[in-house]
Amino acid sequence: MGVIRVHEFTTLDGVIDAPTWSFEFPFDPKMGEAIAEIMGGCQAILLGRNTFEMFAPAWSKRTATEDPGAPFMNDTRKFVVATRSPSVEWNNSSVIGPYDPSAIRRLKEQVDGSIYVSGSGTLVRALLSDGLVDDLHLFVYPVAIGHGPRLFADGGPSTKLELMTCHAYTNGVVHLGYRPTAG
Repeated sequence: MGVIRVHEFTTLDGVIDAPTWSFEFPFDPKMGEAIAEIMGGCQAILLGRNTFEMFAPAWSKRTATEDPGAPFMNDTRKFVVATRSPSVEWNNSSVIGPYDPSAIRRLKEQVDGSIYVSGSGTLVRALLSDGLVDDLHLFVYPVAIGHGPRLFADGGPSTKLELMTCHAYTNGVVHLGYRPTAG
């Protein structure tokens, strides 16, 4: 049975919008190692339509020489949660339809290995609300921007998490790895 592993870049105040705010912080190679570890063992990628449409043009043209994550992003089977088909194509991609927790549970049963999710804020909020996230990895950047969509929106359900891992990087980013916990 598949395990859903979520990776998000976020600000101190929880904003997860397109992370252009991360550009002012040099990427620490240790972060890349941590992200590669999160991707390790993943046999599928699950994305919301908006993130898919942002990722497809950027990743589909990258090579392993340019980015060591390119083979994973391009060769791995991708499932897109969408009410309408994405406006772009990307190899090994299929639309599974609008968000439906039972469809995600079936996907978890079909995938032998982990399922990687990056970005896709609306999807991740729904997955968390329905108890479908197994690992949540937040890369918290040392900046608060005061506006934008947040992973944990006002009025959302209470979510309890247990810390699995914590690493600080030279650029000020902190990786917090959690698993949901009952009670």
